[in-house]
Amino acid sequence: MHKILLVDDEAPIRNSLREILEYENYKIDEAEDGLECTSKLKKSTYDVVLLDVKMPKMDGFDTLDRIRMIAPNTSVIMISGHGHISDAVEAVKKGAFDFIEKPLDMNKLQITIKNAINRSNLVTETKTLRQKIRHSGKIQEIIGTSKAIQRVKEDIELVAPMPRTRVMITGPNGAGKELVARWIHEKSPRKENPIVEVNCAAIPSELIESELFGHEKGSFTSAVKKRIGKFEQAHNGTIFLDEIGDMSLSAQAKVLRALEENRITRVGGEKDIKVDVRVLAATNKDLIQEIKNGNFREDLYHRLSVVLIHVPPLNDRRDDIPALVEHFLNGFHQSQGLPKKTVSADAMLEMQKHDWSGNIRQLRNAVERLIIMTRGNVIAKEDVQKQVTAR
Repeated sequence: MHKILLVDDEAPIRNSLREILEYENYKIDEAEDGLECTSKLKKSTYDVVLLDVKMPKMDGFDTLDRIRMIAPNTSVIMISGHGHISDAVEAVKKGAFDFIEKPLDMNKLQITIKNAINRSNLVTETKTLRQKIRHSGKIQEIIGTSKAIQRVKEDIELVAPMPRTRVMITGPNGAGKELVARWIHEKSPRKENPIVEVNCAAIPSELIESELFGHEKGSFTSAVKKRIGKFEQAHNGTIFLDEIGDMSLSAQAKVLRALEENRITRVGGEKDIKVDVRVLAATNKDLIQEIKNGNFREDLYHRLSVVLIHVPPLNDRRDDIPALVEHFLNGFHQSQGLPKKTVSADAMLEMQKHDWSGNIRQLRNAVERLIIMTRGNVIAKEDVQKQVTAR
């Protein structure tokens, strides 16, 4: 049985709607204002909310904003006895399924409710499909049993369940900071929602604000249409700001505001947009030194680094190299059809002695090269010396 929440400050209207909708075999609950509505949504799940616009304490539009935060998959049909085109447009912009004027046409209302329920069912089915896809393409495991990497795994287990705690992930390029961020999200209560990744170093400084916060049509020369930024895309999920040490100071100021107020403003826009995101950041830079040099805001650093996780360079976890090599050998065989090869004991020792300045990424490339360039099924010490250590 589908559940509907009626939200209207007038009891006679709620009673009339209840009588009609219960006859259509819907399960009905009521709220007399926006505050009671949000309270009920925190405790129960509804397929549809019928929401009046004009109410005391909190009007329908403010209530709609809170519903989108609390129950983003619930369809909201707004009703009003003072309907205007501008109200209808505003309601749809804020995420309402539809807007219906009073006095209510019950035939139209029932059709709208059925369509709203179909929409909710579609959202649920899509969410389930995404879950299956996510679990069928599982995140790569963090390989290794060294003390250094075990500490990273323990830190992930401790911080991941805290859905609002911000984490700063440090470490050199190629060490696996992105993988740590993905596991924090995967083990968090937000895992059903997206993780949106932003490489701050890859985006020109003049475009970073548009990338993060979006822009309105016409806000600058090439803004031919409205763009939704990464913070909005990550609503109810996680945003991962990789290489945040390369972000411009002006963008840092806006990120700080987003963290302090849980709201953003699109470039060229005037309206504040509420966002609920968990922020993970990563850098290969010494941000304390960057603060001293005037390149990074100290207040933003302290906002982001509630928890610090350091991903060690490969040279500090050489005991993990055999497991990593075996993982890459199997991976290239299964995903790319490359020949299955083994590594001799002295070849493995040679690899463990090598200076891996490029970390895991460099090791992965070296294994692929060895598979391709080695004759026979066994990678020998001489092959490693020729293809890896001599380079």
